[in-house]
Amino acid sequence: MQNIIQNHYIIAVFIARIFLGFLFFLQGYDTIIRVGIKNVIEKHDVSFSEGGIPRVLTSIGVWLTSLIQLLGGLFLIVGFVKYYVLYLLGIEMILAAIAFGIIKPLWDMRFIFPRFTVLIFLLVVPSEWDILSVDYFWSFLKFLNSF
Repeated sequence: MQNIIQNHYIIAVFIARIFLGFLFFLQGYDTIIRVGIKNVIEKHDVSFSEGGIPRVLTSIGVWLTSLIQLLGGLFLIVGFVKYYVLYLLGIEMILAAIAFGIIKPLWDMRFIFPRFTVLIFLLVVPSEWDILSVDYFWSFLKFLNSF
């Protein structure tokens, strides 16, 4: 029990990474599988067109962000190439903020702000705290191979 208490930061990073991964994975899954890309494009096309965003950009944006969310979420869940995924998801959130800011300057941030907060947390904590991941296991195998 004492070891768990002393290493609670490892569990905190693990929970945060899994939580954020599931949020993004499920959003990407919902867009691609449940609702369908075409339906999402149709839903947003009118408001984006009124904001001056062409349909082709809306289509590319929906496809790109959905794939980043789905794969990025999956990669976060298992802890694979974490920093690259966090950078991509951060860029995706900035692009979403710009796009939705164009169509409605005071848009509701209740869905993006928690993700943003957890993403920043994962970027600033030391990587040594994230030992329950594929990345850590991979680096451990590399270390063993060096002998």
